[in-house]
Amino acid sequence: SSHEHKLNFKKSKEACLSYIQDAMLQKQWKRAAEFLTSYVESLEKDYSREPIGPSEMIWRIGTEILCHHSDSSMKEFNCFMEQMKTLGVKRYLKVCLEHIYHLLCNGQIDEAYQNLSLAESWRFGEQTAIQDKEMKLIQAYRGLLDYYSWSKQKNILLEHGKCLDGFADLSVEQEMHSCFRKAAVNLKEIIKIPGVWDVFVKCYVDLLEFYGDHNEACQVLNEYAYNSKFPANPNAHVYLYHFLKRQGESKKSLVSALKILHDLVPSHELMIDFNTMLQKSKKRKKRRLGLEVIFAALDYAGWKENVKAWSCLARQVKQIVISEKHLDWIKQEWNSRKDWWPAFHFSRYLAKRNWQENKSLSYEKALVAGIFLGKDCKYFKYVSHQGCKAQVKRFRILKKFVNRHNPVYLRISG
Repeated sequence: SSHEHKLNFKKSKEACLSYIQDAMLQKQWKRAAEFLTSYVESLEKDYSREPIGPSEMIWRIGTEILCHHSDSSMKEFNCFMEQMKTLGVKRYLKVCLEHIYHLLCNGQIDEAYQNLSLAESWRFGEQTAIQDKEMKLIQAYRGLLDYYSWSKQKNILLEHGKCLDGFADLSVEQEMHSCFRKAAVNLKEIIKIPGVWDVFVKCYVDLLEFYGDHNEACQVLNEYAYNSKFPANPNAHVYLYHFLKRQGESKKSLVSALKILHDLVPSHELMIDFNTMLQKSKKRKKRRLGLEVIFAALDYAGWKENVKAWSCLARQVKQIVISEKHLDWIKQEWNSRKDWWPAFHFSRYLAKRNWQENKSLSYEKALVAGIFLGKDCKYFKYVSHQGCKAQVKRFRILKKFVNRHNPVYLRISG
């Protein structure tokens, strides 16, 4: 009966999808492609008089298979994407975007630009308004490729300008300005919408800076970093900091940008710069924050062997110990870490490895370990012994310093 036929078809369709999923999870792309072919053929046969429901599923699965299939080619991928564009207007621009991403990833810049231009001219009644966000992305990526063309022309002008004759020079400059105008219009529009637009913001700011519009560039970056409608984005503060630094802005402005970055990502590589600026401050509050910043950075595994970070901490700790002022700063930071930092940073195993791989790192860490854990600390004992054995003067001085200030360890440890 018709009912039994539909029921059996539903079961076989679900089984086929299950086989496809299993093949994809096991990275058996050829097997997955065979099942997808059967799945599509069965849909065409049984649902020829009805709209094909799972078109998005076919698009998603098919794209994934073609991206990984060993025998697939760009020609086949392009053909598949063109077919997917005809399956439904509701997904037309999304399919176009994915097609464009794939072309860009494969270095086919001109083809991507052509597809962007075609997608931008697409109109389909009310669907055009409904897909407004996708259309803005299409325009933004076209702006990105216009920026790419501008950058190429700029490099030609800067690198070979002297070699070009007057006519060629003028031609390159005109082409460059044309690309600038097209890129600026589209990039400016997309970054008005709340979201994460890192690459678009960087390109737009680069355009503005090149033509000397520093006020507009500063406004764009401040809006991107501080507008509450935009999601919290560490990169926004990184871009603002680098811009302010290039413009020679005040230390106060730089510290302000990095303070928010520290709150968002305490392990960011710019925390070295932040600590250095804070340590040079005459204000006690900022020097205290500097100590907090470098301690927080060293809480992360990625910083365990960062010589600059350990040098920053060692230098500040040494200054505090010698002056015997603000020992409470060290004690407060150490109290929350004394249960796990010894095993995390100051084990005998790490002492051996650090000594073999980086003597400077082992020296800075040994100083910190000696102050925090005393002269009997395994890390300090091993490194200072090896340093003295190798007759390196600074390790002998290090050993004397820690022994002389061992009472400080007793005060810090409570």
